[in-house]
Amino acid sequence: MENPPVAAPVDPALLLLLVAVPLAAAALSTLVKSRTFDRTLLIGVPVFVGAAAVVLLVIHADHAVLAHSVGGYLNGLAIPFVSDSFAALLLLVTSVASVLCGWFLISTGEDQYRFVPALILMMLTGAYGTILTGDLFNMFVFVEVMVLPSYALIAVTGTWRRLGVARMFVIVNLLTSTLLLVGVGFVYGTTGTVNIGTLAAMDEIDAPGQLALGLVVVAFLIKAGAVPAHTWLVRSYPNTSAGMMALFSALHSKVAIYAIFRIYGTVFGEPPAWTWALAVVAVASILVGSLSGMAENRVRNTLAVQMTSGVGHILVGVVLLTSAALQAGIFYTVHHILTMAGLLLIFGAVEQTYGTGLYRKLTGLARREKATAVLVVLGLFSLVGLPPTSGLWGKVGLVVAAAVPTDGESTSVMGWVLIAAIILGSVLSLFALIRLWRGVFWGEDPDTYYPDGRLTGRSRATTLTADVRIPTRLLVPGAVLIGLSVVLFIAPQPLIDVTQRSADGLLSNGDYIRAVLGHG
Repeated sequence: MENPPVAAPVDPALLLLLVAVPLAAAALSTLVKSRTFDRTLLIGVPVFVGAAAVVLLVIHADHAVLAHSVGGYLNGLAIPFVSDSFAALLLLVTSVASVLCGWFLISTGEDQYRFVPALILMMLTGAYGTILTGDLFNMFVFVEVMVLPSYALIAVTGTWRRLGVARMFVIVNLLTSTLLLVGVGFVYGTTGTVNIGTLAAMDEIDAPGQLALGLVVVAFLIKAGAVPAHTWLVRSYPNTSAGMMALFSALHSKVAIYAIFRIYGTVFGEPPAWTWALAVVAVASILVGSLSGMAENRVRNTLAVQMTSGVGHILVGVVLLTSAALQAGIFYTVHHILTMAGLLLIFGAVEQTYGTGLYRKLTGLARREKATAVLVVLGLFSLVGLPPTSGLWGKVGLVVAAAVPTDGESTSVMGWVLIAAIILGSVLSLFALIRLWRGVFWGEDPDTYYPDGRLTGRSRATTLTADVRIPTRLLVPGAVLIGLSVVLFIAPQPLIDVTQRSADGLLSNGDYIRAVLGHG
């Protein structure tokens, strides 16, 4: 006989605060013209959500799912807000990255641009809403709430090319959002619902329904920056500021990845017929992203293509769709958020001080900026998957998941292909990142820098003096994120426990269905 359901230790309606607070903060930021007030909101809101996420993770150790249906309608027809271990973990990690990116933006003074704090808070509202909603249509709505402020943030910050880049960003995301909305409409037309709990409760989704869900997945793959639709990301992100690029990398692509994991795990539960197509996308993303770094001559362009490679690695988890694979994919997601944001903030500090991120204009920083060099080495090691960083456990977990299927049979052809792609991608990334290291940190001591370059993008050299050094206040945010990667290498078990619980919750969706549909 089944055990009776455990009463929720908190009122699930409180989940609404995690969206309402950043939304209200965005409104207050536009009404109250105070730099101190803006900075308090910019840091305080993600701190609040991150603290709430920690509480949720503790709750989910004993109570798998919390859900609240907004509007008082029947469950399944209302707007559901749902939290489980996976959602709480993503809330926590994105909040940590947002706090440190906000800190960096305050340190560089970019928060002083008009409406930037309000736009960032609105973007956080969309990201948190996407993670918490249990409805595909409202997921589309919150994705748009996240993306719309990004158009203005790209235009406000970055180099003189920002306006052209913002136009491309707008066009691609509008087209992708249209595709997403059409997909959600097709899901409703073929299944009669867009509620994730109701979809998961269906005994079997027919071919038209699976095709409609596939269209939704394609839209999220484009938003995540997977191959072959990755070029919009690698062209747009590097042409905003480093702090904004770090924030985008932590939110935009990872929220899209979250949606893909949620659809595959909770709704499908087993690989659909077109899994091979997703496998091709994952392998191509790993290899193209890793190899493309060999052709780049600017730091943030190289890191942008490494984002594509990271998305490919994460997708391995949903391609295999086993508990071990999902656990490794979620672990890799956490690692990638921390590592990529950390590296971008550190190189942002380099750009703020030396006025450029071009290889040919930076040289010899290993001797001049020793602390920065150590942090960059650790960050690059993490991207490649080398100790002492979290990247090692992320890639080992993916390889093991591909090599040891849960059914006990020999490794499949797809498994071997994925393993080969992960190993080859790591080797290619190593060569690309060695090239980055040689261009920026190796060589002769620098004798010039470009103090106007970070603002105008122009290249007017000025003699470098001994007092030009990267300020500690600019290094600290990135150092904290890279430090977290090292901590996860030394003590990975707490995160492994949470990611394993998250993976099991995706595949064993009974608690999710009961919570969303109100069946106990």
